[in-house]
Amino acid sequence: MAKSVLGIIGGSGVYDIEMDNARWETIASPWGEPSDQVRRGEIGGLPVVFLPRHGRGHRFSPTTINYRANIDILKRTGVTDVVSLSACGSFREEFEPGRFVLIDQFIDRTFAREKSFFGTGCVAHVSLAYPISPTLQDLAEAALKVEDIPYARGGTYLVMEGPQFSTLAESHLYRSWGCSVIGMTNMPEAKLAREAELSYCTVAMVTDYDSWHPHHGEVDITSIIKVLKGNSENARKFVTRLARDFPREHPRCRVGSDTALDFAIMTQPDQRDPALLKKLDAVAGRVLNRPQ
Repeated sequence: MAKSVLGIIGGSGVYDIEMDNARWETIASPWGEPSDQVRRGEIGGLPVVFLPRHGRGHRFSPTTINYRANIDILKRTGVTDVVSLSACGSFREEFEPGRFVLIDQFIDRTFAREKSFFGTGCVAHVSLAYPISPTLQDLAEAALKVEDIPYARGGTYLVMEGPQFSTLAESHLYRSWGCSVIGMTNMPEAKLAREAELSYCTVAMVTDYDSWHPHHGEVDITSIIKVLKGNSENARKFVTRLARDFPREHPRCRVGSDTALDFAIMTQPDQRDPALLKKLDAVAGRVLNRPQ
């Protein structure tokens, strides 16, 4: 079994997680510029790699984040498991601001982003029926319980393009679909993590009720920032506990996240594009380099 390396992708308001031997490192990616350097260190002896999704200082909008480069550099640093911390709005009364939600499904409504590492010259189709690793979700839930952080397990995350928030009509539509929360960043992040054979788990941190709630009105950025500060403190406690209690040997994913490419690549070896294969060295090297 592989040694565990925990990757943390921090969303809005989550940038400074305490680690031992922490240092910022530049990791080059053939997929372009990632959001930032990665911050590497240890928590309780476990290797941890932190990546600020929007870059330090929140430089990138949800649309302009280079999701492929971000996932690629996490893979290059040896990450085995990715926990995505993501600010979101709530569609459910019981998912109040300040609550963390362990998402298990997504609806992808983004339209202006590169969503796959594969394409012409090397075609692959991975399964996304269960986009969240239940094994990793179990570990996240245990950490939330120990730290007494209010949370809920289970829910569907509607990923919108942004950067604007929803209209009232859109908010009501997404509620009618049975969505639990709404955000702008976890797609194509989750899809790319699956293509890179990384176990992936979303911890959605509720900041507001979107625009549907009759007593809260439209999304107010000032109120969101206040909630973000409280969520950030809980996020730091959560990550520290998760890392301290995390298995030192990478736990195999029950839905096959870590073997997603076993039968996914369709292009015959003699038809594969060498230039694309070179870019796929980290993401798909496990299967591309095995004997045919």
